[in-house]
Amino acid sequence: MTHIPIAAVTASLVAALLVLPGGALLVPGDAASPRKAVKIGALTNGWGPTPAMVGLRDGLIALNYREGEHFVIGVRFTQGDLGALASAARELVEAAPDIIFASGTNEAKAAHAATSRIPIVFAEAAGDPVELGLVQSFARPGGNLTGVTDLDQMLNPKRLEVFKQLIPSLRRVMFVYDAADENSRARAGIYRDAARQLGLALVERAVRTREEAQASLARVRKDDIGGIVSTSSMSLNLPGLVLEATSQQQTPTMFNAAFWVERGALAGYGPDFYESGRQAARLVEKILKGESPASIPVEINPRVELVVNLKVASALKVQISPVALQRASRLIE
Repeated sequence: MTHIPIAAVTASLVAALLVLPGGALLVPGDAASPRKAVKIGALTNGWGPTPAMVGLRDGLIALNYREGEHFVIGVRFTQGDLGALASAARELVEAAPDIIFASGTNEAKAAHAATSRIPIVFAEAAGDPVELGLVQSFARPGGNLTGVTDLDQMLNPKRLEVFKQLIPSLRRVMFVYDAADENSRARAGIYRDAARQLGLALVERAVRTREEAQASLARVRKDDIGGIVSTSSMSLNLPGLVLEATSQQQTPTMFNAAFWVERGALAGYGPDFYESGRQAARLVEKILKGESPASIPVEINPRVELVVNLKVASALKVQISPVALQRASRLIE
């Protein structure tokens, strides 16, 4: 059976890295600046542009930068292969973009390891960037990195709590994650502690291949597993496989982003990643105007949303708590 990866796709962004002639950076309205488009190389472990990348593009357009004239964004992606990020980041550096946009924690680490010269702006960093070793401090990052963090890792206990609030009968929850992914292993530990506090049984499945993940999810039975909480990492296409399990295994699923709920998951609780990208556009503009990433403070995206797909709930015959629904930011009907 062929499993199609699920990824955000925006036609104007789907491309290999665009390599254009180098030159000075362009500031709209600055007559002294040469009219050369700024090259932004975007890095992701997914299958194409992420919501944050789309947000970055839209944020730059809102700041009066014109795509194709003032900036171009090329996306380099590794299709769920975590081990390929390092080489992808090196290839990105060799293509000489003016700025690198890293969409995710692992992507930011790979870009950081690949260059200390090219400015890097990150978004969707799912943890404290200081603890991750990306920056020296929020106020003065130092080095060549700055960005927007959503601290998604800190929302894990609340995500599990919200899942239980939505489905009061929830007792056993599965979490499938890539055993080779350090961030996912940390997330498993957080979920483990949170489940204990909530009186839930967490069924953990640490997998090393996509086939192993598929087999684990295929064995899920609704009378045994009441729900599946998805990892945020695109490694091994795990979110895509969990999404498939919603319909194939008739099992409620909880994600960390609205993107998946719009495509068939039951619920999502987490940061607005599109907004993280728009927020990052302001940091990119500061670099375009000559500021060093070392002195541009890291920002936090405070926007957290709960999205519930009522059509999926109906198809799964799941009784959603009316009280919990009142807390939803958006309902898909």
